[in-house]
Amino acid sequence: MTPQLASVLMPLMRGMDPERAHDLALRGLRFGLAGADRSADDPVLATRALGLDFRNPIGLAAGFDKSAVAIAPLMRLGFGFVEAGSVTPKPQIGNPKPRLFRLAEDRAVINRMGMNNGGLAVFLARLAHLPANRPAVLGVNIAINKDGAAPLRDYPALYAAVAPHAGYVAINVSSPNTPGLRDLQGEAMLRDILAAVVATRDALAGPRPPILVKIAPDLSPAAVEPIVETAVAQGIAGLIVSNTTIARPALRSAQKSQAGGLSGPPLKAAATELLRRVARLTAGRDLTLIGCGGVSNGADALEKIRAGAALVQLYAAFAYDGPALIPRMKRELAAALRRDGFKTVAEAIGVDAR
Repeated sequence: MTPQLASVLMPLMRGMDPERAHDLALRGLRFGLAGADRSADDPVLATRALGLDFRNPIGLAAGFDKSAVAIAPLMRLGFGFVEAGSVTPKPQIGNPKPRLFRLAEDRAVINRMGMNNGGLAVFLARLAHLPANRPAVLGVNIAINKDGAAPLRDYPALYAAVAPHAGYVAINVSSPNTPGLRDLQGEAMLRDILAAVVATRDALAGPRPPILVKIAPDLSPAAVEPIVETAVAQGIAGLIVSNTTIARPALRSAQKSQAGGLSGPPLKAAATELLRRVARLTAGRDLTLIGCGGVSNGADALEKIRAGAALVQLYAAFAYDGPALIPRMKRELAAALRRDGFKTVAEAIGVDAR
């Protein structure tokens, strides 16, 4: 089966309960039912970030495959990178159902999943079976359990555990669905967490993947600069801008009032504006930005790159359009880069943030 044929089935999936459809999609991916994108990427898309080579700058955001069920099949769909997780130290069932909602009229999603995942042991066992020669970079997103968490213990331990398998590790302190998690973005607590993770990284004898922090789009303007300064001071490699939002911009769907994090096109404007702000604050500094939030096509991807992102991520659009989205987005992004006079992705990074 090809990604295009697999995407033909998406209207059937949208007739199901969203969480059941998601679980079935992961199962189908695991067994190779989505096929693979065997076409060569346009050379204009090749880029280097975080000390890593990416075949293209388009990645799958964390949250789609929290327990690393289908990483290799997802990579074969043509992504430049796939971010697995969030993984927590212990298994976690998440919040009560229903907890995932389609906003079809807005092509958006609201989730209050609560980081349901199989826990670190299961996650590591699956990563251990991934081939060494992968078609995409693997990112791993780490977070703490809802109950019994000790951030200064758990984040460093998670980093050390996943480091042998990951191209980079993202620290999640911004999910709105775990009570108190966003409080960890406060300057003092974030500094202590990052210092502990960096100390663990520096003590490792094996691989030391770059560390990123994923931040919320709902930060007040006054809160953004301290986060950036803390990341720079601790030698963090980058920021992912941004997670889902608890804000509710103009929405049409009957599900618009559900509690949880909103993702998809309604998030794009706020997430991109935050990205531009962070890009201006980090100008001239060695901090890589990943743009996430509302990316649905090649034009959206280029907008994020021009706003300051070296790489971009998507989630909701993939849930709506299926595997055929990725080869289409790559063609659109390559055409858009050339149209705007760019010979490489790197040339376009941050041109609208200067």
